[in-house]
Amino acid sequence: MNQYETVFIMTPVLSDEQMKETVKKYQSLLKEQGAEIVYEDNWGLRKLAYPIQKKGTGFYYLIEFKAEGKVVDVLETAFRRDEKMLRFLTVKLDKFAIAYNEKKHNKKKEENINA
Repeated sequence: MNQYETVFIMTPVLSDEQMKETVKKYQSLLKEQGAEIVYEDNWGLRKLAYPIQKKGTGFYYLIEFKAEGKVVDVLETAFRRDEKMLRFLTVKLDKFAIAYNEKKHNKKKEENINA
């Protein structure tokens, strides 16, 4: 089983509730395909580097998961069919990226505990 990280940008015209429903849809899709979600992070509404579909902002969301390679194909097909998606990128993580992400996640947890 490989570890992947996917970041997707949703259209800014969605309400907060619609954005959460869309994220839940992809979380359940991953779980149905046998993936194990390792980490998630809502980056919120951010300005885009350049306009996409005449929009200057978008909702960013990151999901890190463990799965077989075919799950990525299913996920990306679903992204392509969804008009709420502006862009997405899925990357296979090597052992160094996994170690770096674990360190980063632990540091973020410590900051939240101490805050």
